[in-house]
Amino acid sequence: MQNVFSKLRGKGKVAEEDVNEAMREVRLALLEADVNFKVVKEFISKVKEKSVGQDVMKSFTPGMVIIDIVNKELTELMGGTAAKLAKANKPPTVIMMAGLQGAGKTTTSGKLAKLLQKQNHKPLLVAADIYRPAAIQQLQVLGNQINVPVFSLGDQVSPVEIARQAMDHAKENNLDYVIIDTAGRLHIDEALMDELKQIHETVKPDEVLLVVDAMTGQDAVNVAESFNQQLALTGVVLTKLDGDTRGGAALSVKAVTGCPIKFATLGEKLDALEPFHPERMASRILGMGDMLSLIEKAQANIDSDKAKEMELKMRNAAFTFDDFLEQMQQVKKLGPIDQILDMIPGMNKMKQTANLKVDERQMGRIEAIVRSMTNAERQDPDLINHSRRKRIAAGSGTALADVNRLIKQFDEMRRVMKQFSDMMGPKGPKMMKNLKGKAGKGMKFPFR
Repeated sequence: MQNVFSKLRGKGKVAEEDVNEAMREVRLALLEADVNFKVVKEFISKVKEKSVGQDVMKSFTPGMVIIDIVNKELTELMGGTAAKLAKANKPPTVIMMAGLQGAGKTTTSGKLAKLLQKQNHKPLLVAADIYRPAAIQQLQVLGNQINVPVFSLGDQVSPVEIARQAMDHAKENNLDYVIIDTAGRLHIDEALMDELKQIHETVKPDEVLLVVDAMTGQDAVNVAESFNQQLALTGVVLTKLDGDTRGGAALSVKAVTGCPIKFATLGEKLDALEPFHPERMASRILGMGDMLSLIEKAQANIDSDKAKEMELKMRNAAFTFDDFLEQMQQVKKLGPIDQILDMIPGMNKMKQTANLKVDERQMGRIEAIVRSMTNAERQDPDLINHSRRKRIAAGSGTALADVNRLIKQFDEMRRVMKQFSDMMGPKGPKMMKNLKGKAGKGMKFPFR
């Protein structure tokens, strides 16, 4: 899609044939991404209708106007705005988790509990899946990890009774959210649906969230449609959206079922559940990045006092390997590097053009090298002579060349920091000219 729009951007005038050509390519891109064909047809029709209007054709930047139309239509397709979690007038708010086996219901229940806990709520997890081996134990382990109580009556009591007693337990203990982890099957059957309907009638949930695996593509939409017909869903959670998926489910689920996507999981960690923002997802799909999500991640995970302290060290060129290690830990908290890069506008295109692949293991090797240094060496890299480098390589299980490369690039980075610091002084203009010259000769990013 980015290739399509880069062609449009460069045109001073856009004719109807250009729009048709672009929409043909967009149609193919969406179908290849496993988007429901009816959804694709309707989407292309709407975009075409708005793109061939007089206002667009006479615009100074028609290409940009068409991209904006596509962006708005994509956002609308996924729900327009972020759908919030319902809240009961009188606590507890009851959330019923449904879905097929293997979609990630139990893990998602734990992730949702952790998210609510961060918002100062007191959730209760309910183990109502009595059929899958170790399902109850899995939920209890998750509950222990995040310090959230888990209500269980074992696997000999009916799920309906477990749900009923869980409600009483939540009221008695002033717990304001009840998350019921229900049973799944390998396929939708009558017994599964009857049980879910009985639980629904008993606890009258405020939310019925369907957990679907985004990796299953078009099947995710079919599953959502079947559940919605029988259970009146209030929302969908897309799991494994960070995997090797083509993302078609994100575009199709809302359009086909009418149910908003409320959350998406972007990793295996328990804090990898995020509210689903249609406008941000549309921006990512079109390669425009997602700076809002990146800023939110940074605010939630990066210590602002440490960041200010680090900034001061960089300005004074007092940056050590200990500081570098601390920076790496802060970046790791934001999530996988590939995901972070995708949030930066234009970076997705750069990754494709340069065939850039981020190897998370490389960060592990760098960390091993730094941790194999002594405290004195980390504070003063000038101490690291040849024999010390050999010792560090042996201690970190890496080659001597890896250690040499890291130290060389670290020195380069410190030199660049010093130059930026000097630019603030009287020699600033001259320093800027020198730095531009180096950039023109292909100055490398540190630790590439």
